[in-house]
Amino acid sequence: MSAVNHQVRLAARPSGLPKPSDWSFTEEPIPTPGEGELVVAISYLSLDPAMRGWMNAGASYIDPVEVGDVMRAGAVGEVTSSEHPGFAVGDHVYGAFGVQEYALSDGNGVTKVDPALAPLPTYLGTLGMTGMTAYFGLFDTAKLKEGDTVVVSGAGGAVGSVAGQIAKIKGCRVIGIAGGAEKCAWIAEELGFDAVIDYKTEDVRRALRTAAPDGVDVYFDNVGGEILDAVLTRLARGARIVICGAVSQYNATDGVRGPANYLSLLVSRASMTGMVVFDYAAQFGPAVREIAGWMGEGRLTSREHVVDGGVSAFPEALLKLFSGENVGKLVLSVQPEE
Repeated sequence: MSAVNHQVRLAARPSGLPKPSDWSFTEEPIPTPGEGELVVAISYLSLDPAMRGWMNAGASYIDPVEVGDVMRAGAVGEVTSSEHPGFAVGDHVYGAFGVQEYALSDGNGVTKVDPALAPLPTYLGTLGMTGMTAYFGLFDTAKLKEGDTVVVSGAGGAVGSVAGQIAKIKGCRVIGIAGGAEKCAWIAEELGFDAVIDYKTEDVRRALRTAAPDGVDVYFDNVGGEILDAVLTRLARGARIVICGAVSQYNATDGVRGPANYLSLLVSRASMTGMVVFDYAAQFGPAVREIAGWMGEGRLTSREHVVDGGVSAFPEALLKLFSGENVGKLVLSVQPEE
């Protein structure tokens, strides 16, 4: 085991896609906990499109990562030393520990996880923020009903793949939009979506006319841009659009492209609502139990795309999100470097 803690810090605010010079690699001694603190050896880091927004200055739903700070990231790991009454050495925990090998914490926002019930990476995905985003986006924001026609963009990614499966469990017709043959085959054959549209090879608007002839009741949007505009032309009366993310816009250098077809909301008496998963933190427990139950029954599949290489691989691994390379939840394996 290394005697130092390797970290990745934000060195500059990116313009467009983050580049190597936007990061710095630092080393510190492994921390020692004081009274009421614990130290976690991080096993896996969560890689999320939202990270790109956290790097930008300005007001948002969460404070930006400051230049010079360890990059924010959710993570799971094992408690290696503790002076906190609620956590013991050997406990496995989740928290916003950052892109580093060891994290010092006062226990706020840290939750215990059970690796006997599910692999640790699953607690970063389906049993973590990913699953919670899909769950509350559908049930609270979209007011999902049995029989709805549901379209999910980014359907081969972490949130989209779970959202589509939950909608299927609840008796909806589900159409997934994704890029590439591998993702589309997985969505159709393993996850059981009713229809799949490959935006890389198909005209999305035309394909939606075939897949959703009576219109779209719920659109769970993870990408924004042209695909959002296409779905806006196919809304059923009273449709609900969930703005979960807009990965197609996060690295835009010439301004975010808004929806040109927004007047469809008026014509269809539809709504478009943003959601942020942190707003539902007090309700996570029951939601995790329900999702875990579906997994145990074999009704919901969890898939993690694990990248090896430790924290030094973080800058390159993060870019996989924006090139669409990941299938399912993207996770970075963190092993202490020598």
